[in-house]
Amino acid sequence: MAKKKSVGDLDEVVKADDSIGPEVEEKVVALPNGGVLFLENLRFYKEEEKNDPEHAKKLVANVDLYVNDAFGITHCAHASTKGVMAFFKPFVAGFLLQKVNIFLFGGGMIFTFYKAQGLKVGASLVEEDELDLATSFIEKAKAKGVSLLMPTNVVIIDKFAPDANNKAIANKLANLNGKSVTTIIGGGDSVATVEQVGVADKMSHISTGGGASLELLEGKKVLFGVVALDETVAPLAV
Repeated sequence: MAKKKSVGDLDEVVKADDSIGPEVEEKVVALPNGGVLFLENLRFYKEEEKNDPEHAKKLVANVDLYVNDAFGITHCAHASTKGVMAFFKPFVAGFLLQKVNIFLFGGGMIFTFYKAQGLKVGASLVEEDELDLATSFIEKAKAKGVSLLMPTNVVIIDKFAPDANNKAIANKLANLNGKSVTTIIGGGDSVATVEQVGVADKMSHISTGGGASLELLEGKKVLFGVVALDETVAPLAV
């Protein structure tokens, strides 16, 4: 929670030992403009993960505006990501939920996308049951003006230096910095790679939501927190 009089103007940071109830209400009332109130871990209440309506109502009791910047849990239908939407609006997306303009593909998954485009892949690994999904993903990306960057060639060798490909990809992404390209790194191994190569500071954003990032790309699960935002109100400028 925050009371802000201007962007980047934070005068006071306060922590509550709860996420609902009288203590939170008192601290919200006492919070000065430019102040931030950190609530206790929402999952300390079992009702959070059960998406309990009454609990969701308590969470928004002292809230005027909802900004979802927690991409890492948008695949969870919890009280704080989905349930709260039933009680008030507006709801807007934070930086982590804004659109990117390039998806970079690598590893074994590229062959499924190659085959979906009618290319020959030989005996390479292909998820036959995901071809329709890959085709749909390509079509949607094209319609939204999102570029899909995939390897233009595949080399067959009997040896490969450890992490060589990862380093090449990390450096390629770093070189895109400052060229009107948004680079978002998601997933623990990917984050570790850009940090080890020393180019983490060249990325637009390092996602802490590895699981949500991967599930969004895989198309295996609805990101409930994002769907709720889309269904409730159009994006607002904040």
